Amino acid sequence: MGAFMKLLLLAVCAIWVLPGLAMAGITRHYKFNIVMQNVTRLCQTKSIVTVNGQFPGPRIVAREGDRLLIKVVNKVKHNVTLHWHGVRQLRSGWADGPAYITQCPIQTGQSYVYNFSITGQRGTLFWHAHISWLRATLYGPIVILPKKHVPYPFPQPFKEIPIVFGEWWKADTEKIISQALQSGGTPNISDAFTINGLPGPSYNCSAKDTFKLKVKPGKTYLLRMVNAALNDELFFSIANHSLTVVETDAVYVKPIKTNVVLITPGQTTNVLLKAKSKVPTAIFAIAARPYATGPATFDNTTTIGILEYEQPSSSKIKNRKFPLLKPVLPRFNDTKFSMKFSSKIRSLASAKFPANVPKKVNRRFFFTVGLGLSQCLKNQTCQGPNNTRLAASINNVSFVQPNIALLQAHFFKKSKGVYTTDFPTNPPFKFNYTGTPPKNLLVNSGTKVVVLPFKTNVELVMQDTSIFGAESHPLHLHGFNFFVVGQGIGNFNPKKDRAKFNLVDPAERNTVGVPSGGWVAIRFLADNPGVWFMHCHLEVHTSWGLKMAWIVKDGKRPRQKLPPPPSDLPKC
Repeated sequence: MGAFMKLLLLAVCAIWVLPGLAMAGITRHYKFNIVMQNVTRLCQTKSIVTVNGQFPGPRIVAREGDRLLIKVVNKVKHNVTLHWHGVRQLRSGWADGPAYITQCPIQTGQSYVYNFSITGQRGTLFWHAHISWLRATLYGPIVILPKKHVPYPFPQPFKEIPIVFGEWWKADTEKIISQALQSGGTPNISDAFTINGLPGPSYNCSAKDTFKLKVKPGKTYLLRMVNAALNDELFFSIANHSLTVVETDAVYVKPIKTNVVLITPGQTTNVLLKAKSKVPTAIFAIAARPYATGPATFDNTTTIGILEYEQPSSSKIKNRKFPLLKPVLPRFNDTKFSMKFSSKIRSLASAKFPANVPKKVNRRFFFTVGLGLSQCLKNQTCQGPNNTRLAASINNVSFVQPNIALLQAHFFKKSKGVYTTDFPTNPPFKFNYTGTPPKNLLVNSGTKVVVLPFKTNVELVMQDTSIFGAESHPLHLHGFNFFVVGQGIGNFNPKKDRAKFNLVDPAERNTVGVPSGGWVAIRFLADNPGVWFMHCHLEVHTSWGLKMAWIVKDGKRPRQKLPPPPSDLPKC
C-alpha cells in the first residue's frame, strides 16, 4: 500500500474514531489512604478510621460513562474493604468490595485499585467500608452527574448540597460488635446521629458541631441525601418547608411533594428544596430521627442542623437572634407512614427513562427474613435461653462468612469446602410468619448460594417474620437495580397479591425496606455475571447472619462473561 493510501486510511479512521472518543467518559483517579484520625464529638476526642483523615470521607464526583480508578492504601491495623454502594459493577465484580464475597480484605500495609465504570447511571450513591462495623466512620457520597449537556428532568437547582446521615459512638465500634457476638446479645446503641458528621445542638456539648445550610430567598436547592447510619432508618424534615422527591437510589422518579422523607440505611434520596421568596424572621431546624419497629432498644434521639437565610447587607435585623422552628416528625414506630411513603415512589417510565421491569418470570423465590436463635459457640456462655445467642436468617439459613472470597472460588471453580449451591428457594417449613412463632426458634447455619443462568428474570418475595417481634429490614442487593412491584402487611398471598403487582411504573432501587409485619416483592434481570451479595443494611442484623449471595453464570458471548481478577487483588 502506498504512503498516500496509508495516510488516507488513517484520516478516514480518525473521522470515525474521534467522535466516539469525544462521546466517551473520562478516567478519574482517586487515592484513598485509610488512616487513623483524632476527631472530637460530644466533648470527647476519639481516634477513628478515616479516608485521608476526613470525616465523613471525601466526595467522589463523576459523570455517567466515566471510569474510576480508586487506589486504596491500608495504613491501619484493621483489614479493610470498600464498597461502591449502588454502582452496577457491570462485569467488574472484582471491584464491588464486600469482604470475603468478591474479595479478600486489604491487609495492613497493602493496597488495591478499584477499577470500574459508571454505566447507565446518574444521581446520588455512596461508598462505605464493607467489613465488620468499620463503615461507622468510613463513608462518603458519590455524585454521578449526567453526561455533558444532558439536563436533569426537573428544574435546574441553584446549588447542590450533600446531606449524609451517620451515627456516632463514644466507644470503639469494633469492640462493641465483637463483645456482642461473644455474648450472644444485642450491641450497645449509638450515642448520637449526625448530619455530615455533626450531631447538632440536641446533644450535650455539641452545639458548636452543627451542620448549617445558608440559602438565598427564592432559590431552589438539590439536597443529595444519603443514609450511612449503621442501624437506623430515619425520618427527615425541615421546619416550615416542603420538599420534592425527584430521585431515589440514583433513579429519577415522578416528583413527590412531602414534608417528611423516610430513608433507610443504604438508600439515597434527592429532594428539591425551594427557599421562601422573602427573608423570614426565623431559622429552621433540619431534623432526623429514627423509624424503629423492633422490640430492641434503639437510639431515639434527634440530630439537628440549621437552615438560615442570607440577610441583605442593608438589613437592620442582620445581627438579631431568631427563634428556631422545629418540624413535626412521625412517631418512631409509624409503619403506616412508612408504607404510604414507599408506595408513592414511582419510576418516570418515560421514553427517555423507561422502567424495564421484567414482565415474564423464569424463577420465583420466597424468602423469609427475620431473627431467631443459634446455639452458642463452644467454650462460650450466651445470654439466650438454653445457652443460645441471637441470630438472623433468610429462609432459616444464617450466613457463615467463608475464609476465601466466594467470587474467587466461583471463578476458579474451587467451591468445594467454600460454599454450597442448595440455598432454599422457599422457607424449609411454613408457619404464620406474622403471627404465632413456631416452636423451634433455632436457625441453621451455612454458606449457601443461589445459582442463576445468565439473563434469568427473577421474582423475589421477601416476608418479614415476627418471631422476636415484627421489624423492618432494609435489604440491599449488590450488582443490580430491581423493581419494587408490590408490598403489603401480613402474610403474602400469591394469588391475591401477585394480581395487584405494578408492572407499569414501579420504583427502581438497590435497597428496599421489607415492611414490619409484611412483605415486599421485587423483580430483576440477572444480566451481570459474578457473585452478588444480598443483605440487611442494619449492620447488627448482617453481623447476626441476615445475608446470602447470588451467583450469576457467564453468558455465551464474550461481553457476557466475567473477566479474570486483576493482578493486585488482595489475598486471604
